Amino acid sequence: MSASPPRPLVVAHRGASAREVENSLAAFRAAALLGADGVELDVHATADGAIVVHHDATIAGRAIPQLSAQQVAALRLANGDPIPTLAQTLEAIGPRLRVFVEVKSLPLRFDDRLLDALRRGPNPDAYAIHAFDHRIVQRLGARFPALRRGVLSASYPVRPLVALADAGATILWQERTLVDRALVGALHDANMEVIVWTVDDPAEMERLLALRVDGICTNRPELGRRAVDALAGAAGAA
Repeated sequence: MSASPPRPLVVAHRGASAREVENSLAAFRAAALLGADGVELDVHATADGAIVVHHDATIAGRAIPQLSAQQVAALRLANGDPIPTLAQTLEAIGPRLRVFVEVKSLPLRFDDRLLDALRRGPNPDAYAIHAFDHRIVQRLGARFPALRRGVLSASYPVRPLVALADAGATILWQERTLVDRALVGALHDANMEVIVWTVDDPAEMERLLALRVDGICTNRPELGRRAVDALAGAAGAA
């Protein structure tokens, strides 16, 4: 009897962002309560090298790379929470969930700041990074080869293994409308993984899970949990 494939991951996109302000500590805490296996978050570096968790490059019209850590700490999200640092976020998420860090911007001189935060978190073996800028992924991997790495794609890759190899990555983060059985099969044949973003519709989750993707990134982790568990239940009953 062959072993069953690993159960796909439910990854909360910027935390449980359909319920709480995205990339807030409240959103990350809610993700665990709603059944997520992991969270996805975004980071930028401030002018003095603090690694802060925020999607956009600006906060209140001010560019994060031009602000100091102290200036960012004085700002507030829509729910009144401060913009957290990566270190604060990892502590709040705790040791149970996986964490996938999308690196939005990171000057070379601050690479070690990000890597140190990951090394010192409560569950370093469960952390990974990914980016649209594959050069950042390659660079961080050269400094920390044990770090799991992925590349983001919003187009259908004709040669997905080339993009992964160039960046030294093993995970393709693929936009949800550009995933088919051939792509998933090519990745799995090479022992690579594919996580699909951003999927909130249950019917689309079911379609993608039927293709055997390795993870669903969603703003609604409770729906992702239900879909993955339903798939596992159906497989167990077969």
